[in-house]
Amino acid sequence: MKLIPILILCCLPGLLPAQDTLQLSLDEVVDMARKGSIAAKQAITVRKTKYWEWRTHRSNYQPQLALEGNLPGFQKTFNPVTQPNGTIKFEPVHYNNSALNLSFSQGITATGGRIYGATQLQRFDDFNAGTKLYNAIPYTIGYTQPLFQFNQMKWDTRIAPIKFAESKQQFIADMEFIGVQATDYFFDLLLAQVNFQIAVTNLENTRQIQRIADEKFALGKISRNEILQLQLEYLKAEKSAGRARRDMEIAAMNLRAYAGMQHAGKIRLTLPPAIIAMQVNAERVLEEAYANNAQSIAYERRIREAKRDVAKAKGENGLNAALNANLGYSNSAADLGKVYRDPRNQQLVELKFTIPVLDWGRQRSRTKTAEANLEFTQYAVEQDKQNFAQSVTTQVTLYTMMQEQVQLSASADSIASEKYEIARQRYVLGNLSITDLSIAFSEKDQAKRDYILALRDFWGAYYELRYLSLYDFEKNKKISYDTIEKD
Repeated sequence: MKLIPILILCCLPGLLPAQDTLQLSLDEVVDMARKGSIAAKQAITVRKTKYWEWRTHRSNYQPQLALEGNLPGFQKTFNPVTQPNGTIKFEPVHYNNSALNLSFSQGITATGGRIYGATQLQRFDDFNAGTKLYNAIPYTIGYTQPLFQFNQMKWDTRIAPIKFAESKQQFIADMEFIGVQATDYFFDLLLAQVNFQIAVTNLENTRQIQRIADEKFALGKISRNEILQLQLEYLKAEKSAGRARRDMEIAAMNLRAYAGMQHAGKIRLTLPPAIIAMQVNAERVLEEAYANNAQSIAYERRIREAKRDVAKAKGENGLNAALNANLGYSNSAADLGKVYRDPRNQQLVELKFTIPVLDWGRQRSRTKTAEANLEFTQYAVEQDKQNFAQSVTTQVTLYTMMQEQVQLSASADSIASEKYEIARQRYVLGNLSITDLSIAFSEKDQAKRDYILALRDFWGAYYELRYLSLYDFEKNKKISYDTIEKD
């Protein structure tokens, strides 16, 4: 079958490389699209966004340290002061109230509570009275625990890692889908180039045949009707060449725009091979697809999110309670040195709560709604799994069929080209009608187009398999790309 690309290239004189012509293979076009296309840049940007969202999530579970201050806290004004008789008197105030507070906090994932601690120093200067006063909390430590409530931190730790893993596989899928789309643009241009060269070749052949026919007509060997038929064929060939050139230019612009080759000159595409050295079967492809595809990861994420919503509906039942406990030391003095001597013990224990007395079944309705959504999500995921398995199996079958179709189309192309050459020679010798020659023309052109279309279906099926499974069956390894984690 190596004869077929040679025959096609021999029929494409206009596609021979020139000084300003960029010659590209399918692999090169796909690689350029994955590096320079807008779709690739969008995929990389989304990947970065998901990565930094993951980093933000992880930071929420690390100790947080913060320094707060009010330096200075100067004020000079009149403040209203309520007098013993209930009247208001505006008294002048002139002071500085500065404070520094260093605090830390750490969330407890298992319980949803939070432990915290702080140290604080405050200075108050009364410029009217000429006094100053220090207040300090050398240290304090406390713990706050929500009771009977939804634990957001626990559910985030269950869902966020799955979302991050899904985003990594989705990035690979996005890059592979670029390969699928680039293949479509590649074959759009390749078919347009082939059609243009077919049209140019047919125009030249028609011109040569018309010249021979004119000589035969002068000798009285053919009729005026046949001359008119050839003239009509020549006009049709000219129109076909014009349309083919227009379609080729449009296809070239589309490929340049998608693959990020706006500044490229003329493009000459080479025929991709008709055989790929790999063996696939539905079971193996489906196994890799379930292991690698972002959709299979999304199934588990969707179930967990639905379960989280049920837990949230049950936790937000109107009963809002929180236990707060705090232990530390504090002191106040006129001198900074004395404020840290013999500080006094401070303690706090409080239980805050609100209990709904009557909600008219609101909470029960929310819980039932969340449970119904969970049930629906489980059914939807099961259906999506079946559809996904069906699409993978269908794609494997299509790939296998396209392998056979490429070989059959190649054979048909060889036969049609040889048949046309024989028909042309017979017409020159005078023992074939113009109608039979036109039929051979059409069969040759259609066979060539069918071969290109078969190649398109074959390589399209190949890249679809990569996109669905995220696995390179040629190299027998999982597909991967450089990611933001290297930053």
